[in-house]
Amino acid sequence: MFPKEATWNISFAGCGFLGVYHIGVASCLREHAPFLVANATHIYGASAGALTATALVTGACLGEAGANIIEVSKEARKRFLGPLHPSFNLVKTIRGCLLKTLPADSHERASGRLGISLTRVSDGENVIISHFSSKDELIQANVCSTFIPVYCGLIPPRYVDGGISDNLPLYELKNTITVSPFSGESDICPQDSSTNIHELRFTNTSIQFNLRNLYRLSKALFPPEPTVLREMCKQGYRDGLRFLRRNGLLNRPNPLLALPPARPRAPEDEDVEEAQGATERALAEGPLKPPLEDHILEHLPARLNEGVLPACDVEPRECCVCVGRRVGPT
Repeated sequence: MFPKEATWNISFAGCGFLGVYHIGVASCLREHAPFLVANATHIYGASAGALTATALVTGACLGEAGANIIEVSKEARKRFLGPLHPSFNLVKTIRGCLLKTLPADSHERASGRLGISLTRVSDGENVIISHFSSKDELIQANVCSTFIPVYCGLIPPRYVDGGISDNLPLYELKNTITVSPFSGESDICPQDSSTNIHELRFTNTSIQFNLRNLYRLSKALFPPEPTVLREMCKQGYRDGLRFLRRNGLLNRPNPLLALPPARPRAPEDEDVEEAQGATERALAEGPLKPPLEDHILEHLPARLNEGVLPACDVEPRECCVCVGRRVGPT
């Protein structure tokens, strides 16, 4: 439950290629509750979660970030052994994507607000980096946070994947909104219909023990097909929407302020309610079932629509030009 307090944090769990789920969540928060992002005291992330946290804090294009995940996963799948193939350099790819998507003053925007979880190689202790002197230093922190020894290379830097020591920074604080693509006790996560009460705790991340989570874990380091990543992105958007609605935060300027005076209904209000109703129906049918209402993609960034749809061999009826414009069903 989101606490009605003066301060709050957001924390994104490490999850490998499932980071596209975070893009869906972040898109939902940025569209329906921008105050949660703008007024958050800190936004934390580990491994792939650090990439989304960085994009949110610096104002980078979430659509570009999501499309990059899709494209990188496609490149990895082309090779025998996938991302473990010697010709696939994940570190170089991540660095190139960050250089392209982050604004020039990203380090200034991130300093003091962004927290990147790292694991110090010398003693295995967790370190949270929150101040950056240059854009290159910010990029290097992200690269280190996503560096999995052996998987990314045999010679690690001084700091490696933050998920090894703390995969969900500050999860224990009541005012931290936790985000994870694995069903469990995180504030924003998939809701699997499983009666199994057992859970796995991986460096502070709650993971319910069920078949769907086992499947997700298997795809974190070895990416699934683009169509599966597309569904995970939409799942993140729906789960974010459910969190906002459950806590009374949907379309509010600030949870600490009174609701604004009622205004006459506008035509666009009906469109929003229709989309939200479609989302509720999709949730009722089950978290991982592909929704019948593919137009939930209309809420995602235009760049993500343009990157995801072609990656899945989908022919949209019309090309998205701005956020909120409808994309035709598949």
